[in-house]
Amino acid sequence: MNKLTLPAHLANNAAFTRVFQPNKLTFGLIAPFKGYPEGPVPDMEDHLELAKMADAGGVSALWLRDVPFYDPNFGDVGQIYDPFVDLGFLAAATQNITLGTAGIVSPLRNPVLTAKQAASIDQLSKGRFILGMSSGDRPVEYPAFGYNFDNRAERFREAWEMIRTLNENKFPQMSTDYHGQLTGNIDLVPKPVSSSLPMITIGRARQDMS
Repeated sequence: MNKLTLPAHLANNAAFTRVFQPNKLTFGLIAPFKGYPEGPVPDMEDHLELAKMADAGGVSALWLRDVPFYDPNFGDVGQIYDPFVDLGFLAAATQNITLGTAGIVSPLRNPVLTAKQAASIDQLSKGRFILGMSSGDRPVEYPAFGYNFDNRAERFREAWEMIRTLNENKFPQMSTDYHGQLTGNIDLVPKPVSSSLPMITIGRARQDMS
């Protein structure tokens, strides 16, 4: 990756460039920051201590997954806690490390609230946040939310654009098919620290973003 080819909002973003460095391999940890071979639910008692150690030791990033349910047929529950709640907890306890989601299952979440949560974490961490988003790969979860698994790709793309629109514009306007309408008479606060929040797609074999 050549830094000169990056958009300015990424090339100048400390959270993004700490993780994605030209011709270099960086090292990050995914929560719960340790293995848990004994079963599907990890012990989270020491995850704050591990996060602080990673921060002090120069690890580039801490990544949190978005797993709302325990599905016995799938396997594990990630780091148990809601990722945005846990990120607020970790933001207050760390100083330098990038914090990211890997990734928020956007078709299961309201994009307006996701935009506000992401900007809030970015502000609370002083610009150390990367919003990783995914379309989801667990069909069993979708009926509980009342959503259609088969149109998740369309809703993923629309949510992505809506989150960008909300975080990059004052009193934005946008018409959507699957979400709400932005008519320019209300604004979302806070905004991210930089002009544009770093956003990346997190894909797995069973996910659909096309």
